Amino acid sequence: MKILIIIPAYNEDENIIKLIKIIQNEYTNMQIILIDDSNNFLTKQNIEKYKFSNLQYVKRDMKLGRGSAIRYGFEYSTRYSFDYIIEMDSDCSHDPNEIKFLLQKIQSKNYDLIIGSRYLKNSKIVGWPLKRKIFSKLANLLAQILFGFDISDYTNGFRIYSSRSINEILKYKIKNNGFIYLTETLVILKNKKFRIGEYPTIFINRKFGNSSLKLNEIINSLLGIFKIKFRKI
Repeated sequence: MKILIIIPAYNEDENIIKLIKIIQNEYTNMQIILIDDSNNFLTKQNIEKYKFSNLQYVKRDMKLGRGSAIRYGFEYSTRYSFDYIIEMDSDCSHDPNEIKFLLQKIQSKNYDLIIGSRYLKNSKIVGWPLKRKIFSKLANLLAQILFGFDISDYTNGFRIYSSRSINEILKYKIKNNGFIYLTETLVILKNKKFRIGEYPTIFINRKFGNSSLKLNEIINSLLGIFKIKFRKI
């Protein structure tokens, strides 16, 4: 069984080495692809210093967005025939120790996508600023109203996909380069009757560095949810 972990990064040199070390200590059989849009070379220098095995590092020349990075990882996964594809944040907000639970869940009943949810009964959010909580709740509420799916967390970037679901997603041209691509992929799969489930996860706010999410990206993301709803997928 081949498993790929996709990690998009932007100026995460203070967090990424810690994350990769934890993943590789816990899951020796999984490969990582790190797509780095940083506006400096600190992440690249750190990666070269540690010489990690089972790591594909991709440095891009500008910030092209989370959606673009994940799409790159999806295409890589099909080229090398991975069975399951995980995506997670690069700032250590997603606990790598929970990967095994997402994997167990997707295999248990032949799911196509399992979302690590921050809003189920046993989920927990630690240390998140109030404005981020409000935006996350607002984006999820808006998506729930517009799409009506029985999903608690449309926008968390901690997920595991089957290869079958990735092949379906790649049939469609990307419409959102930002993190609302998370909602777009979910809607594609849900509309095509793929099996989607959730697992309660603990989300821990970053300890180092600053979030790259800006006000204009927040506004564009909310508008992006409407665009997904009112265009034909």
